[in-house]
Amino acid sequence: MGSRWDITLVAPDSLTAVRHIDTVIAEVSRIEHLISDWMPGTQISQVNKNAGIRPVKVDKEVFELTKRALNLSRLTGGAFDISFAAMDRIWKFDGSMTVMPSAEMIRKSVEKVGYKNIILDSARSTIFLRLPGMKIGFGALGEGYAADKSRELMLAKGIKAGIVNGSGDMSTWGKQPDGSDWAIGITNPMREDTLLAVVPLKQHAVVTSGSYEKFVVFNGKRYAHIINPATGYPATGLCSVTVFGPSAETANGYSTSMMVLGEKRAIAFIRQFPAYSYIIITDKGKIVSSPELEFKRRKVITN
Repeated sequence: MGSRWDITLVAPDSLTAVRHIDTVIAEVSRIEHLISDWMPGTQISQVNKNAGIRPVKVDKEVFELTKRALNLSRLTGGAFDISFAAMDRIWKFDGSMTVMPSAEMIRKSVEKVGYKNIILDSARSTIFLRLPGMKIGFGALGEGYAADKSRELMLAKGIKAGIVNGSGDMSTWGKQPDGSDWAIGITNPMREDTLLAVVPLKQHAVVTSGSYEKFVVFNGKRYAHIINPATGYPATGLCSVTVFGPSAETANGYSTSMMVLGEKRAIAFIRQFPAYSYIIITDKGKIVSSPELEFKRRKVITN
């Protein structure tokens, strides 16, 4: 999926572990060959190729993944939108950008974006993109989905503990060999060589969305690489959102959406889902978290 994967399994011996790791790799590859939007033969690539032309029949799991994505779009009022894939890449976060795009450029960049133009037919299991030039992509859900499916597969095969980490989308189960919980370090986004805390994973997945590695500053305002698909403007106000819960796919969708929603709306949104917890770090270094995480450090982070 174009990113680093780390697979940790607790097994009776190394040969068993390696054999099952190969099974996880095969499962991730299988899913990639269904939902990738850059591999020309995938079902999603065919959906994109036929935008504005005809509906495309897809496998049930691709249809259901798309259906869940659209539901999240509705819940977030468009802060999450898989049709972002059609967005013109006018924002550059590689250090080459010296002038902010004009309002007209930003408006035009999202002309083909809009989840309401994704038409699903459950009876025929088809996806139709209404506008020519529309595209959908699963960059904000695919890795979490593959991590969850891999966990499910390993449990079915009798592997009672492990971590599947798809570029930070972590799906975990069971405990470490010494009986302790798996744990994750929360990076200080203002000083990436340090950790704010180590949090035990009592829930089964964790995902962090952050802007601390890719951003630009214009007129003293920080613009993140996570773009609001409804407006074309980068997210502002938050530099890191970590979400804990049962599903890495869902946690990734929530964390991405929350970066776009901003602090107040993000907290109001995530509180609708009691199975999920959060740690939010604002651009000013304020830390806000779910009370149940008992994340004590709330003070402003300094450089």
